Amino acid sequence: MDHASSVSHLGPDDLNSEPAKKRRHWWIWVVILLAFGLLFFWVLHRPATSTDAAGGPGGAGAAGRRRGAGPGGPPVPVTIATAAVGSLGVYQDAIGTVTAQNTVNITSQATGVIAAVHYSEGEFIHKGDPLIDIDPRPYAANLAQAQGVLQRDQSLLAMAQMDLKRYQDAWAKNAIPRQTLEDEEKQVQVYQGTVKNDEGVVQLDQVQLSYCHILAPITGKIGLRLVDPGNLVTANSTTNVLLVVTQVDPITVIFTLPEDSLPSVMEQFRKTKALTVQAYDRTQQNLLATGKLTTIDNQIDTTTGTVKMRATFDNKKGTLYPNQFVNARLLVKTLDNQIMVPSSAIQHNGDLAFVYLLQPNGPGGGQNGGQGQGGDQAQGGGRNGGQGGGQGQGQGAGRNGGQGSDQAQGGGRNGGQGGGQGSGQGQGQGGGQGGGRNGGQGNGPTFKAVMHTVNTGLSDKGNTAVTGLNPGDIVANSSFEKLQDGSTVFRSRANLAAQSADATGNSAP
Repeated sequence: MDHASSVSHLGPDDLNSEPAKKRRHWWIWVVILLAFGLLFFWVLHRPATSTDAAGGPGGAGAAGRRRGAGPGGPPVPVTIATAAVGSLGVYQDAIGTVTAQNTVNITSQATGVIAAVHYSEGEFIHKGDPLIDIDPRPYAANLAQAQGVLQRDQSLLAMAQMDLKRYQDAWAKNAIPRQTLEDEEKQVQVYQGTVKNDEGVVQLDQVQLSYCHILAPITGKIGLRLVDPGNLVTANSTTNVLLVVTQVDPITVIFTLPEDSLPSVMEQFRKTKALTVQAYDRTQQNLLATGKLTTIDNQIDTTTGTVKMRATFDNKKGTLYPNQFVNARLLVKTLDNQIMVPSSAIQHNGDLAFVYLLQPNGPGGGQNGGQGQGGDQAQGGGRNGGQGGGQGQGQGAGRNGGQGSDQAQGGGRNGGQGGGQGSGQGQGQGGGQGGGRNGGQGNGPTFKAVMHTVNTGLSDKGNTAVTGLNPGDIVANSSFEKLQDGSTVFRSRANLAAQSADATGNSAP
């Protein structure tokens, strides 16, 4: 049989067998692709498991934390603050310089060689303490000469007075003329003047001699040592300073205030002479000393529009140092009966100031409700309940019970020990006590965070006066990036850092 005849005997089914196989393969790939599509759709829209509801890795809880907990999200742990009534100080802040109340530059009033130095650098001395001795011998010799002249003239005066007494007796008997008596009286007066002059010379030499022994003029602190024994010093030299003594207790601070602030300060200064001034360090974090306003300058500096003021401080601990830079805070007056909250609890959205006012949800179960310990754990009836650490662990009755991670122990469908989803006793996150999904005893009662507009006033020591709140109102003081109006929150046992506004001062929800 030739090749043509063999082809003519093939039937129609035999000719179409290869295309049919190819069509069947095409439908298989369509079914596989549809299966993958359905599986992908199911993964995207699958219901939340106990791990997801508990906020496990990659679950709805984690997504809620990334997006911020809305009204329907899991409870947010926050620290709380309570509005309270208190007093708030009205301060005027200024830059000040510490100034010693007395500063003495000691120079020599006698010329000579320094014989001894009795002080040490940085020593605290008292008034009258010996400091420096200058060679006193020249001045002692001058004093001795003056004392000798005085003694001679005093003797001459005594002789003249004796002669005068004799002349007076003779004149009483008319034995001498009147002129002789009068001449002797004048001679006595001459010697009296000479003795008085000699006494002055002696006193001057005594003062010059005392200049050789320099004593502390005030109580204070000595600076660095400037001279040594053997140095020659010259009297009344303005360039040859021997030492510097500063009085550091009490000490003063001079600061300036704008002239616009002067009327309010003067009003209070007239009422009381005891306005309080606080001195802070450069960072304004550490209080160095507290004193009183003592002096207000008698004129305003026209070049700066400011007025100088002086405050006096006790400085027994030495926290203030002459010429030190400080930040002065003058307490002008105190406002009483102010409603205050921590400044960190106040949020801003542009010019709008608000707080998250916490309203109790009340006792009872609910989704993720409870009171106890641990995250995403629950004690009590409900789905995904359990007792122990982990997520959805517990002991009790429920569906697919067991004991262990994601397990429960007890009766019910598929009861016993094994893995699955169960309810029972456990520890959980959330507020309230009672049944419900993931319900039970957890972290205490839950609250509803409600945005509440307030008007802010003065701030002091981390507190701000507000209007729009009542004493005892509870506000959130942390976790602001997770809060929205109507969010469910519970009080955190950890000390969460207060999340305030951003760098621009805005923290819109």
